[in-house]
Amino acid sequence: MRPFRVMQMNFNNGARGRESMSEEGHLPNVEVRERTVIVTLDRPLRANRLESDDVMALYSLWSGLASDRSVNAIVLTARGKHFSSGFDLNEVVDEVDPTTSVAAFPKMIDALENLPQVTICALNGGVYGGATDLALACDFRFGVPSCEMFIPAARLGVQYFSGGLRRYVSRVGLNNAKRLLLLAEKFDADEMLSIGYLDRVVPSEQLMALALATAQQVDALAPLAVTGMKLALNAFAAGNVDEGAARAQEAAVFQSMDFKEGVAAWRQKRKPVFKGC
Repeated sequence: MRPFRVMQMNFNNGARGRESMSEEGHLPNVEVRERTVIVTLDRPLRANRLESDDVMALYSLWSGLASDRSVNAIVLTARGKHFSSGFDLNEVVDEVDPTTSVAAFPKMIDALENLPQVTICALNGGVYGGATDLALACDFRFGVPSCEMFIPAARLGVQYFSGGLRRYVSRVGLNNAKRLLLLAEKFDADEMLSIGYLDRVVPSEQLMALALATAQQVDALAPLAVTGMKLALNAFAAGNVDEGAARAQEAAVFQSMDFKEGVAAWRQKRKPVFKGC
């Protein structure tokens, strides 16, 4: 396994962002390791509750990565005991127009789901409320034995946003979605695994190694083919696939240098070197 090249990135959202960098935590940390970006939620004393500044920072990050062809995989994780307790509802209650914050959160999650890169969520602990959908928007989810999930929307008088409902039905099935949302049941790691919310459960000390190994597995594959298939699979799951666009993407990949390289490497019995073009 080759070593990663590490580079740090920091968010700068002006005065309000600086106020968030207190003893209660910081905006998400972003680390680049060659062609993998690691995003770490960083408010552990508040169970990594997502404040408006965090939502804005994540949306800005996803927007930038959407056109970044140098990145093949994204790992999302958190610092501390919990992955995240979800969106800070206190901000919604305190706002004159709460729909502003409410609308920003699903927009950020949809942007994550629609990224062309493969996304991997390393759940280091409990995941609650809207954060369950943040993880669900990723392509793969790995967890630890202490993981649990709980969505209290019905207990708080909140109707969950439609994009999240779609993801729950397509990822874990209608019956499991109803148990989570209509009955507000709590699932432990074993049940999260059994319904397909988690792909694997590993000891906490192995979690990031598994996530990064998966990112390197992705890195060895042809980016154009992986991106095209990911977007098509998500469209099929959402029931809004554009058959014409899918066929055009297939044709474009067959004309790519990556396709020629893949065939040449297979014939020459060597590892391919893909360049995403």
